[in-house]
Amino acid sequence: MGLTAIFLGINDAGQKVYEWLCDREDVEVKAMLTEKEQLSLIEEIEPEIVISSGFEHKVPEKIIKIPEKGIVNLHPSYLPYNRGSHPYIWPIIDGTPAGVSIHYMNNKIDHGDIIAKREVEVRPDDTAQTLYERLQNEQATLFKERWPNIVKSKIEPEKQQSSNGNTNYKKDLDEILELDLNKEVEVREFIDKLRALTFPPHQTAYFERYGKKYFVELNIVSEEERK
Repeated sequence: MGLTAIFLGINDAGQKVYEWLCDREDVEVKAMLTEKEQLSLIEEIEPEIVISSGFEHKVPEKIIKIPEKGIVNLHPSYLPYNRGSHPYIWPIIDGTPAGVSIHYMNNKIDHGDIIAKREVEVRPDDTAQTLYERLQNEQATLFKERWPNIVKSKIEPEKQQSSNGNTNYKKDLDEILELDLNKEVEVREFIDKLRALTFPPHQTAYFERYGKKYFVELNIVSEEERK
């Protein structure tokens, strides 16, 4: 019998990891929880480990303390950069490193000790959507690589300094969605902003004209793709 586990949240990386764990003999996944109200199940089951990927609610400290091997969270950023919301947008806009991290959850969002992390290249033709997809795949890959050490507690976690890196919030995205048609900008800055806000049908840049909103998406094609 393997470790008893509970899974929190679900996103593309989480789906891959959840299915992979369910097929293994060294862990028994008791439940998948997606709502905050379901967290009481962790108190009832007292799993040895909790794995989180895409859980959209803050987990109370009393819950974090329950699993013996902690709550292991997958985050699509190169911590300590881009903690919080929409981490696949900001590297395109501000040049912060893109990547993926696995860390132990604590009472601060994405501030826990890092188990493993890996930088991911931001390509000239990336949009938020294409970068998101690569980050999701890389998260699952990194987790699978490090899982044996997580199970055996053979981890030398890297502590995060609260003063390092940066944190983004949902409101930060809301503040940059509207394009000011009267503002002068550099071409690179404008293209990077459109790339970062191209993720149909999700967040998209827009401008207003004649009382209507017009949404803008960017399509970049490399020379090789055009041949």
